[in-house]
Amino acid sequence: MDLKVLCSEEKLNTPVNGGYVGDLLSDVMAHSREGDLWITRQTHQNIIAVSSLKDHAGIVLVQGCEPADETLEKAKQENIPILVSNLSSFETIGKIYEILKLKGGDPAS
Repeated sequence: MDLKVLCSEEKLNTPVNGGYVGDLLSDVMAHSREGDLWITRQTHQNIIAVSSLKDHAGIVLVQGCEPADETLEKAKQENIPILVSNLSSFETIGKIYEILKLKGGDPAS
């Protein structure tokens, strides 16, 4: 997928159960699930708190967005992978969906 890994490379083998696209933190807290990859444009450090709370497999920042320095430091402390895609949210989650589908999972569950 040509993702740039910014931190927590050692956690990249964590199973991914699905994905969730959202920029509204309360929506992500309410509807994402454990093991999801969270696809967002948000770069503020609060994304780390939400991802940790929901036990996400990682965070993918889209459209080439780079996290704020404090966000990256917090992600390192919490051991949450942050990856960057130059693609749109739509394209990124579509590729993730296809990969999960090929691996025999049910990304829509």
